[in-house]
Amino acid sequence: MDAATTNRIHTSFAAQAMMKTMGAELIEVSAGLIRIAAPVLPGMTQQQGFGHAALTFAIGDSAAGYAALSMMPLDSEVVTSEIKINLLAPARGDRLVATGRVIKPGKRLCVVTAEVHAEADGASKLIAILQGTMVPVPA
Repeated sequence: MDAATTNRIHTSFAAQAMMKTMGAELIEVSAGLIRIAAPVLPGMTQQQGFGHAALTFAIGDSAAGYAALSMMPLDSEVVTSEIKINLLAPARGDRLVATGRVIKPGKRLCVVTAEVHAEADGASKLIAILQGTMVPVPA
């Protein structure tokens, strides 16, 4: 992936107030694959103390969206057209890591997936999968 695309993704991610609020960070940026990690902060838990599904969804959606953006021309952005999530297990852990991947890039639609893992005590467990469609829009 070229430096301009990498820079665009880092700049766009840094502008997301939601990701800042959650303490999320980009941990891998490559063509068609993005990893985002977020700590499970006290304000991001649900009533049983697990990471909230909203945190899982937000970092999964962002990882998938940035994976799509990594495949787009520099004069476009992407927005989520639709995305679904299957929650497989409670988000037990200190940190969540979402890996977004492009399944099929396209000029009008980009099909993406994301897997979200919860990390605790050196172990990683798959807790959610997402699948969706990103749509390019003018920058």
